[in-house]
Amino acid sequence: MLWSEWNGKYRDAIRRFWKGDGGAISEFATRFCGSSDLYEWSSRRPHASINFVTAHDGFTLNDLVSYDKKHNEANGEQNRDGSDDNTSWNCGAEGPTKDPAIKALREKKKRSFLATLILSQGAPMMLAGDEIGHTQRGNNNAYCQDNEISWLDWKLSPEQESLLKFTRRVIALFREQAVFHRRRFFHGQAIQGAEAPEIAWYDPTGEEMSSEAWNTGFVRCLGVQLFGGEIDVDEHGESICSDTILALFNADHANTIPFVLPPTGSEDGKPWELVFDTSNPDLDSETELAAEYQLQPCSMVVLKSQLPKEDV
Repeated sequence: MLWSEWNGKYRDAIRRFWKGDGGAISEFATRFCGSSDLYEWSSRRPHASINFVTAHDGFTLNDLVSYDKKHNEANGEQNRDGSDDNTSWNCGAEGPTKDPAIKALREKKKRSFLATLILSQGAPMMLAGDEIGHTQRGNNNAYCQDNEISWLDWKLSPEQESLLKFTRRVIALFREQAVFHRRRFFHGQAIQGAEAPEIAWYDPTGEEMSSEAWNTGFVRCLGVQLFGGEIDVDEHGESICSDTILALFNADHANTIPFVLPPTGSEDGKPWELVFDTSNPDLDSETELAAEYQLQPCSMVVLKSQLPKEDV
């Protein structure tokens, strides 16, 4: 029997990318696509990868973007317990802050982490409380804290309500669109005889990523197109169909990057339509799109090209 397993390399790669580390995009793309390098050789499928960014050990998602260092003093071991390797960034202040710019950046990064996790190929695993911004006050080894440090408080602030609402939107998108939970790994070939491939990666000019771009250390922005249509058949021989999806990622912390939107890849499909932008969760499908999308720092954007209803 084939099995699924926690993918620690996924956790590390996604953390490095959204932290803004250089040289992270190649592995980020591999992990986003299901980690075929780890599982395909043994005839396993994408769901063999249990993707996670946080777990019961280590920082919560809120603390991942709020602390550079662990703060385990409450555990009674002089802060010697727990891992010192957290691949975290506090966004400019250690722990709680009243700075509105830092608070906004943290919320944006939490949304980008959650959207990446939920929409990656594989089985997403979320830590309970991440969807409401739960904090353990920087404690990354809270096994011994049966108190407010580890308990979830369901009296939500407006920011927590907003994060929960956004998380529900992304989960709904995951369930609606089959391209996010493919039964087989990507190989780049055309789908059902169509001219378009299964997947294409782009740089901000709207051109496909070159070998040089994949290996350039300063590159922190890229996009991926998951082509829809009839992408597979189920165990009953029925067609599995999906819209075409375009996901754009900008892990640069300073620069807004104009991203040229590539063609949808289908003459029958509709033009690109915004699904969400982690820099502004209030934007929706009514947002008017130009030929270039202004991709904000530390943000992820998802657009879709809807197939005609008779094809879905």
